[in-house]
Amino acid sequence: MSSIEINNFTYHHDEVELQGYMAQPSRYPRAGILIVPTIAGPTKIMYDRARWLASLGYAAMVCDIYGQGQIDDTQVARQMASALREDAEYYRDRFRCALDELRTRSKLANERIAAIGYCMGGEIVLEMARSGEDIALVVSFHGLLATPLPAKRGTIKSRILVCHGRADPLVSPKQVRAFLEEMDIAGADCHMHIYSGVVHGFTDPGSDTSPMDVVKYNESADRQSKAAMLSMFEELF
Repeated sequence: MSSIEINNFTYHHDEVELQGYMAQPSRYPRAGILIVPTIAGPTKIMYDRARWLASLGYAAMVCDIYGQGQIDDTQVARQMASALREDAEYYRDRFRCALDELRTRSKLANERIAAIGYCMGGEIVLEMARSGEDIALVVSFHGLLATPLPAKRGTIKSRILVCHGRADPLVSPKQVRAFLEEMDIAGADCHMHIYSGVVHGFTDPGSDTSPMDVVKYNESADRQSKAAMLSMFEELF
């Protein structure tokens, strides 16, 4: 088994300096995986997931959202997220830059790329798919599903996996129905796994210490959603 190489670096979107974290095997990786974090930005659990994916043979990069690393104040993070979302195309373009960094800095000998995201990151990877990014797969874990720019017929090139908690108060049943209708209209290859009784933040054990009632870790949903992702990876890569 090859060893894992870790690299911290900076990259830019326009004038904004962003921080990247790459974990990859010392030999050629099977594929490149962009990890888009939650509204709080890159945290320890995201770095842990990058190293875990690297141990499985993937080049995994954790991208930045705001250019300020981890944001511990939830209210500040919400304000920054709201400001970033104001221009939908600029929002999407920030993460095109991250995809470019993954392609450049990984040891990939191919163009096999996936993007996975959590919470706000799930929303972001779905925006990547909607914008027609030429990547194999996007995976959203407890991500937001609404968009100001719905996908048009034939635009989506990526396969899509959405892992969603049925009791997530941040994503209404109406939003789920609108998303599925959007995917049908777009002709997308979309899989949606729904976990009954599960709320937001179900992949993060730290959710249980959050003061917010809307988030809670669920061991079964975490395990099943990871298994679904890895199954898609095996199929594609």
